[in-house]
Amino acid sequence: MRTIQMTIDEPLLKAVDRTIRQRKTTRSAFIREAIESSLRQSQRATLEQRHAEGYARASVAAGEFDGWGNEQDWGAP
Repeated sequence: MRTIQMTIDEPLLKAVDRTIRQRKTTRSAFIREAIESSLRQSQRATLEQRHAEGYARASVAAGEFDGWGNEQDWGAP
């Protein structure tokens, strides 16, 4: 693991410190988790965008899935 320096404004630092006290963790751990979460969210957004673009290029043809209608089983009410 590497040590880095960063600049953070005072109100944000206070909010971080309140949160880490509640969670009984450290600034470093909290910030690592926040960065990891942000990266996962960014990756998910990228994949969703690629998925949407793929469907826009090759959309579903009318009636393409009609044959599967009878295969659905929603369970007894």
